[in-house]
Parts: sequence; structure tokens; C-alpha cells
Amino acid sequence: MFDVSSSEVIILGVVALLVIPPKDLPKAMRSAGYWVGRVRGIATQFRSGFDSMVREAELHEMEKKWAAENERIMREHPPTPVQMLPSADSVPNGGDGEAEPHMVAQPVVQPAHEVAGPVQPEAPTGEPPVPVNPHPAEEPAAVAKHGDETSPRTVQS
Repeated sequence: MFDVSSSEVIILGVVALLVIPPKDLPKAMRSAGYWVGRVRGIATQFRSGFDSMVREAELHEMEKKWAAENERIMREHPPTPVQMLPSADSVPNGGDGEAEPHMVAQPVVQPAHEVAGPVQPEAPTGEPPVPVNPHPAEEPAAVAKHGDETSPRTVQS
């Protein structure tokens, strides 16, 4: 905006030294700095106000273009009517939305001992039956299967 080169600033400084006495020079520099700051602030405020007006004008112009484009698209592709769902009057059972329950098959209830899995027949010594593991590969080797011991034991090789 105001272009001041470094040579012009030096010339202004020399003239200020000749015109303003040295004891009043700091006060004059403070005053000049104050006014330069005020001018810069006003210029910045003016520039930002001008930029916002330009942005608003561009936005208004874009809104007009978008409205025209939207109108053109709506003319080329009119909205299709939406098919409505059946009303409550046309639904059976009075329109309450609940149909009578319909059972497909009778549920089968198994006795409790069949749910636990197959069991071995009772041992001849009168001990209680031991459940059979359907997956013998998953059975730990350290647990006794039959006989007197029912607690884990160490396997000796």
C-alpha cells in the first residue's frame, strides 16, 4: 500500500536528527511508532472488511448458481411417487400388528443324564460311574482314568 524503501527511512532519520533536538528524539519516535501502528491497524481492518464483502458477494453468486442447477436437475429428473405401506385397516387381526403364534415343531426335552454325555457302566467295585470323554485326544494324560486313584498323578517315563 504505502511502499517506503530503506533509503527513504534513512533520509527521514537524518532529517529528524537535524530538526528534532536529541533530548526530544525518544518522545518523537514513540509518537511516530504510535501513529504508524494506528495506521496499520486501520489498514488491516479496512482490508478484512473488504475481503469479507467480496466473500459474501461470491457466496451469494454461488448460491444463485446452485439454486439454478438444482432447479434444472429437478426438471430433468422429477421425483417418483413413494409407495405407501398398507394401512392398519387392511392388516388382518384388527390391525394391532400382532399375529397369532404358530408353533413349527414340539420342543424335545432330554433327561439330565443324557445332557451330560454318555457314561461308562458301573465298575464292579461299586464306585460311581465316570463320564466318558467324547474327545480322548483332549483328555490330559496326568489324570487317572480307572482304578483306585481319582486324583491327578505324575506320569513317569
